[in-house]
Amino acid sequence: MTRRTAPRRVVVLGSTGSVGVQALEVLAQGAEDGSLELVGLAAGTSWKVALEQAAAFGVTAVHLADLEAAARARDAIRRDTNARAAQHASIAELLDRTEPDLVLNAVVGFAGLDATLAALERGIDVALANKESLVAAGALCMGVAARTGARIIPVDSEHSALQQCLAGARAGEVESLVLTASGGPFRGRTRAQLANVTVEEALAHPTWSMGGKISIDSATLMNKGLELIEAMVLFELGEGAVETVVQPDSIVHALVRHRDGSLLAHLGWPDMRVPIAWALHHPVRPAVADVRRLDLTQMPSLAFEAVDLDTFRCLALARAAARTGRGSTCILNAANEVAVAAFLAGHIGFLDIADVVDGALEALDPPGEPDSLDAARELDARARIAAVDCLAARSR
Repeated sequence: MTRRTAPRRVVVLGSTGSVGVQALEVLAQGAEDGSLELVGLAAGTSWKVALEQAAAFGVTAVHLADLEAAARARDAIRRDTNARAAQHASIAELLDRTEPDLVLNAVVGFAGLDATLAALERGIDVALANKESLVAAGALCMGVAARTGARIIPVDSEHSALQQCLAGARAGEVESLVLTASGGPFRGRTRAQLANVTVEEALAHPTWSMGGKISIDSATLMNKGLELIEAMVLFELGEGAVETVVQPDSIVHALVRHRDGSLLAHLGWPDMRVPIAWALHHPVRPAVADVRRLDLTQMPSLAFEAVDLDTFRCLALARAAARTGRGSTCILNAANEVAVAAFLAGHIGFLDIADVVDGALEALDPPGEPDSLDAARELDARARIAAVDCLAARSR
């Protein structure tokens, strides 16, 4: 008789966002076959959706980061005599109460770093969709993971693909990693053509359906810059060993270049549920319902293009910050968050995003890699002030 193993207990942070919602689809399938169990949720402002998700999965542990959203959720729970959800004041408390085997961190931005470290400090594996954790404090996160034995499993499609292509590779065999980009909505345009693009145009990604911040990062190619830094941290490589190319159809997610001249590639139609399922079930490769199969006889011819770093300066700035080190990537990330928020609010133009990031990097002398959460927060705060100063200077 085969003994049935206990399901992997999972907490999803950022459950109401694009990645979080798709993660719940994967978890629903895992709940049916007994491989996964959702035990906790966290969201920002979308308290109604979070409570609906909790009810659908029978989850009793919920955290709302936004204070007003948390208050409204508490009132709703009090009024509903059938409500089973109980709020927890912090991510740390949520993790302590639920005791998960795995935390999927789909929080957007620097705000996700606290949650990443909270899980790693407890020796809990992290399925990481929050690339900013490694961009802002990569050495800190990897150091905590090494100390506690927790694993960091990438959820980004590119890094998931790299992890799979690197399986079995020995030290010294790999020459470089190749990250692919769709090119975003403005692929092929010149700087002059980007001067007056609207927020709506920048949000219209040709391949992926994402939240506002990530969509703008994809349009500026800053997202690829953040992914480059994430790959350096995850796979312990220098900036020069991580290539970036445009693959417009988003069929080739990443490649690994070996020293014998060969390349291993990960191919498939773009579907975030695939890397999410890989991370939630790792190291088992699960079936994913309704995934479109890639028919090799019918797919488009694979084409690759060089990245225009003059037009898409954000990627060039990310490479420069990665080479500089000493906390420069934390500054880059914070300034970019400020600049993207200003663009989405209509305060600056699309091309101004790179100028604000560049200004903040020029204004601050990087003090060193953050060695604690407090140090990362302090550097992040300083970078945001510098970025706001850059915004103010542009409006004079």
